[in-house]
Amino acid sequence: MSLPTSGFTAAELIALLRAARAELDAFAACLPQQAWLGPRAAVLNPPRWEYGHIVWFQERWCLRQQADGTVAPSRVRNSDALYDSSQVAHDTRWDLPLLRREALDAYGTGVFEDVADKLHAALPGAPVFYFAELALYHERMHLEAWWMMAQYLGHRPPAAPPLANDLPVRSPRLAFPAGTIELGAGDDRFRFDNEKSRHAASFPAFAIDTHPVSQGAFLEFVEAGAYETPGCWSGEGLAWRRQANARHPIYWRNEGGAWQARRFDQWQALAPDAPMLHLNFHEAEAYANWRGARLPGAKQWQRAAQEADFVWGHGWEWCADPFLPYPGFSPDPYRDYSRPWFHSHRELRGGGPVTHPLLKRPDFRNFYLPERRDPFAGLRLAWDES
Repeated sequence: MSLPTSGFTAAELIALLRAARAELDAFAACLPQQAWLGPRAAVLNPPRWEYGHIVWFQERWCLRQQADGTVAPSRVRNSDALYDSSQVAHDTRWDLPLLRREALDAYGTGVFEDVADKLHAALPGAPVFYFAELALYHERMHLEAWWMMAQYLGHRPPAAPPLANDLPVRSPRLAFPAGTIELGAGDDRFRFDNEKSRHAASFPAFAIDTHPVSQGAFLEFVEAGAYETPGCWSGEGLAWRRQANARHPIYWRNEGGAWQARRFDQWQALAPDAPMLHLNFHEAEAYANWRGARLPGAKQWQRAAQEADFVWGHGWEWCADPFLPYPGFSPDPYRDYSRPWFHSHRELRGGGPVTHPLLKRPDFRNFYLPERRDPFAGLRLAWDES
């Protein structure tokens, strides 16, 4: 099996892995002690489990994976039964005999040092380069989940991420005739299995906003009572809204007639020109319906992102598409990266304020369940063109 990489040298990969671990450790250092297990919630993992899982993943793929497909033992007894997310049910992660902080630190340091030694000793193109890059992106994705956790629980993060308060002024809308676009990745860089394989895909004529929807524009939807307007919502969306009793975005409140948004542990006045974040797919779809528009397809979003006037990267953006395999999909060695989530999840494009730059590219396919409100996710509007 071909395992393409982005061409990082051993020294570059080690530096990237070290930087990711330093950010994780900075986050760990500012967590309140009681937060290391934290509340049980469908959108959370206990940080004590998640830190161990990140280290376990790096060890599993960079050190334990053998050339013949077998897996060598871990340095931690029963680590697979503790930290393998494919085997350990989410609801049980709070109840496991997890490593304590000191043992986690030692586990993480030992694994990192052995990975660095293995990279230094390997010839360019050896499998460890692929697996180290996989572990890097895996850790970066979990770091984004820690930012989401801090926002969800109202914790103060180690440093406030940059959030756009004024989107740049560009032309309001782009129009495209029907055409085709190349989707997926070739073998000239690292790619995830859901990006295989590169193929041409057609799209109908469409128009799309150059900007994501702002907080001020979404406020109009809220104040028009559209959360309680059934005609804006799909059947699934209406069921979710009623079950959640949602009347406005998750981190908003109205104080004395003035709307505020919570940013981690601080309530702030709504910033009308800032991109709207922390919407789920149902809210995004309902807003688009209310505006007489729709969500863009992933193909259309990626086509528009080729234009200089297309402003993106301030938040993940929900697409109209379910998360589906590309033609000819086959799983990579980490078989559960994509395959379990096809059909049930929705696709997003773009990247948000806490997304690492290496994962912030127009063809990267993110995916979440449609009811998730905790990601740094918003939307933009699109229209069909005759």
